[in-house]
Parts: sequence; C-alpha cells; structure tokens
Amino acid sequence: MVKSVRKFNVAVVGATGAVGEAMLSILSQRSFPVGEVYALASTESEGKRVEFGEGGLSVTPLDSFDFNRVDIAFFSAGGDVSKVFAPKAAKSGAVVIDNTSAFRYDDDIPLVVAEVNPEQVGAYENRGIIANPNCSTIQMVVALKPIHDIAEISRVNVATYQAVSGSGKSGITELANQTSDLLNARAIQSNVYPAQIAFNCLPHIDEFQDNGYTKEEMKMVWETKKIMECPSIEVNPTAVRVPVFFGHSEAVHFETNRKVSREQVTLALQKAPGVTVIDDRNDGGYPTPIEHAVENDDVFVGRIREDISHPRGISMWVVSDNIRKGAALNSVQIAEILVQSHL
Repeated sequence: MVKSVRKFNVAVVGATGAVGEAMLSILSQRSFPVGEVYALASTESEGKRVEFGEGGLSVTPLDSFDFNRVDIAFFSAGGDVSKVFAPKAAKSGAVVIDNTSAFRYDDDIPLVVAEVNPEQVGAYENRGIIANPNCSTIQMVVALKPIHDIAEISRVNVATYQAVSGSGKSGITELANQTSDLLNARAIQSNVYPAQIAFNCLPHIDEFQDNGYTKEEMKMVWETKKIMECPSIEVNPTAVRVPVFFGHSEAVHFETNRKVSREQVTLALQKAPGVTVIDDRNDGGYPTPIEHAVENDDVFVGRIREDISHPRGISMWVVSDNIRKGAALNSVQIAEILVQSHL
C-alpha cells in the first residue's frame, strides 16, 4: 500500500485482457493513490465496462487517447502495440510500465522485479519506460535472489509447467472448450495451441529458435542475467504448457559457488520478501498452484533438498500466480516504488 498525498493519473492499456483486468483490480486492492484512471483498449472494445473499485470504467480507444493526461501508463496489450504506443506515451510525459517483451532486452531500459532489483526503477529516466519481465522469470528470480546473495548461483536448470492463462483469455477458453468436448465425446478444435492442450502437456511455448530452444525459454536465460546483474549465471530452461488454468509451477535445480545446506537455503527464503516457504515432508506438505498460488501475491517454495548428484546443488519447487505476481502485481509494485521514491 502506498501512502501519498499526491494523486497520480493512470492508464491501463489492454484493460479488457486478463492481465489488464488484474492490474485494475490490484490498483484498487492496494489503495494505489490514483486520481483519474483510464481503461484503454482497441476500438472494438470502445464503450465496454471493466471493473474498478466499487464501480467500473468505460473503455476508451487507445488510438485516440492523449497520454498527456496521465502520469503512469501500464501496457499489457502485446508487444506490437507497445512498440508503437509506449514511446508515444513516454514522449508525452507518462512513465510507461510495459508488461510485454518489446523493451526487456534494451540495455538502457530497466527490467525490474520489485523484490530483486528495485533500485533499477530510477533508470526509467533514460527513456521513460520500465520493462516488466516474463512471468516465469519473475517467480524464479524472486526465489533465487536470496540464495544468490549468500552462495552465488552459477547455474540453473529449470522446467516450467505453465498455465494456459499465460496465453491470455483465448488459452483459458481453449482449455475449457476442449475439456468439455472431450468429456462429452465431441471432436475438439485446437486454435490457440499447436496440439490438444486438454489432458496433455506441450513442451512448446512461443517460437522455436535456431539453437533448438523456444523464445519463452530464451527469455528466462536473457532476463535472469539482466535482473540478477550477473551475466555469468548459466540458465538451462524447458518450458511446458500444461492443462491448468491459473498458476505457473517450476522445478528449479541450481548450483552454487559456495556450498549451502538445505537449512541455510530455507532460512534465507523464509526471510526474503515476497516468498512463502511450505516445505513439510509429508503428504500435501508442498505448495500447489490451486491451493496456494492463485489469487495470492507471494511466490511459494517447497520440496527444498540438497541435490544428490552435485556437491553444491539444491533442488526446489516454485509456484506463483502468473497473472498476479507474474504480470499485474509486479507492474503495480514497480509503480509503487516509482511514486514513493522517484515522482
């Protein structure tokens, strides 16, 4: 929650999408000091109502909006939209917090996770834009940072199990429709994903790259190095789409330069902001997307154990709400740091 006498006019671009709707909800929940709030989307959505606070907002077309009216602009309408309109918003004086991959890898644009590198928010002055990382990267680095601080992580192997909401509302609809069709002995249609997602797992998120990895996997490589400010960290990801509606899970295995015990890792995580440890070695003594992550702000960590195949290895299980912490919440947390310390 931000305590501020000043009010800030805010625009949410992509307000009718899953992340945009969550941004509006979180701004209200956390009592962000808003003045005017503008819900922006395509002309096709003009006049639609979206929820905000006790009332609602009418959607305004992005194409005709004057960004001189706002102090902060949240973008979550896709990279192509951000590439065109985010620089225009920044030129008009708004600070842009962009949830797409459009600017993440630009050297002069900060890539920020609130619990990991909040000091980078001030670098918005370079171009008026702050980038929000990929959802899978966010939850992983929140869990890795406290361990990196005490033991210097050298290498990470991670397998992600990513919910369909990471593809937006269309992914949610496709899983729901396929599940219903299969349970009623009807033929299914696959429009969002290259293969059936219901009751299935797809080791394919985003486009394949020349090195055999997907772009989603390479995002985790590039972003981890930048956020952790440690180019030497090696990251080896496999990103898998699973038939879960909300909440990403990750099996994270990492190696450190200095030996640390399970107990040291657990203590560091318990002290870390934004992390909840659930690690009881019994039935159900671990976090799951449905029971813990969904609609919660923290990153949840369990199954912490020393790697039996490496003398300085640790394995753990990490879950988080991909729409909240993986996108909307982190964006709002960046805005909170911005108004508390920079505007």
